[in-house]
Parts: sequence; C-alpha cells; structure tokens
Amino acid sequence: MRKHHQLQVWQEAMALVKMIYAATSEFPQSEIYGLTNQMRRASVSIPSNIAEGAARTGTKEFLQFLSIGRGSLSELETQILIAKELDYIRDEGEILNQIDKLFGLIGGLINSLRKREMK
Repeated sequence: MRKHHQLQVWQEAMALVKMIYAATSEFPQSEIYGLTNQMRRASVSIPSNIAEGAARTGTKEFLQFLSIGRGSLSELETQILIAKELDYIRDEGEILNQIDKLFGLIGGLINSLRKREMK
C-alpha cells in the first residue's frame, strides 16, 4: 500500500470524486465537454495532487502539491455553485459538506507539515 492510501485526506478526496461522477452523470448531454468535464477533471486533480505530493521526498514539495489540490477544490466548489444556478444539481448539500470537510483536512495537514518543518 502506498503512503497516501493511509491519509484520511486522500480517502475523503477519493470519496468526493465518486460523488462528482455520480452528480455529473445526470447533467445534460450538451455539457459532456463543458461543465461535466471541468468538474470531473477538478475533482480527480485533488486526490492526484495529494498522492503526488506524498510521494515526493521533501516537505516543501508536499506542501506545494497540497496547495494545488486545495486550488482544485476551490475551482470545484465554484463549478458546483454554477451547476446549482443552472439547475443541473438539485441537492448540492452533501457535495458541499464533503468539500468543506476536505478544506479542513487539507488545511490541517498543511499546518501540521509547516510546524514539523519549523522544528
């Protein structure tokens, strides 16, 4: 098992990917190359960056990849709100709760790594 598989933040990011794929499967076919694709790519980017950062040898590199993942999370949150405005998603609450949870987990991991780096 790889190091990142044990990280709760990676596990929760993987759960978010599943939620996004399920939600976007109900979007209009006309959005397959638009919002559907954008949301899926942003969601996949989150656990991918966590995994890549965890595989790096230095803490600074891990922090950089966590920052990129957090950026993708913000992008995805915006896209969820757009999908809600377009009436593509009826109940976005569970997804937004998962996004909030991930923001907290990523932020906590970033803070922990920064403190460890200062020692």
